[in-house]
Amino acid sequence: MTDEYITISKAASKEIIINKSRFIGYASPCPTESDALLYIKKIREEHKTATHNCYAYIIGQNSGIIRYSDDGEPGGTAGLPILDVIRSRRIVNCCVVVTRYFGGVLLGTGGLVRAYTGSCQEALNAAGISVMKLTTDFYCALPYGAWDRFRYSSERLPVMIERIEYSSNISFHLLCCSKDTDTVLPKLLEASDRKLEIISHSESYMPWPEQ
Repeated sequence: MTDEYITISKAASKEIIINKSRFIGYASPCPTESDALLYIKKIREEHKTATHNCYAYIIGQNSGIIRYSDDGEPGGTAGLPILDVIRSRRIVNCCVVVTRYFGGVLLGTGGLVRAYTGSCQEALNAAGISVMKLTTDFYCALPYGAWDRFRYSSERLPVMIERIEYSSNISFHLLCCSKDTDTVLPKLLEASDRKLEIISHSESYMPWPEQ
């Protein structure tokens, strides 16, 4: 299990026109190959009259599944350039489909590579990038008297505090990158005068802002 991986934030699309041909790039997060195949099928059904629906996807935190298709374009001019863009940006769990409506002007091999490369880049830019980090979510409780110092210290550490509830004490979710917990938790315990109570915890991948 890796500490982090890069994927896209949301599904998005972007259209460009090159020598009268329409290129519509679609990008979507796809955690599994089944998700990628369903996404490709969806785009193909939406564009049944398109000249080509070329695609590439990389699935798995270690890029374990890699597939691409030129869908009738000359070999190496569509699917592979799309894949190269995804791979160069170290993006995984992502599928990109580029739909082309031929405009009557031949682009040549180099022109096709540039067109599919550019369309993929535009789609990924529209989708946005998320850094997914292995994160431990600690559900915690703290007495009111220890809160101010604890919060002050937490703002200077690589943690996030979410879903704060005020009742007989203060309960909240403390999010910390799993690789940092051994360093961060002792500092937070000290800041709370060892009054921090960890009720439960779980681990999953979550998006973190780039630092």
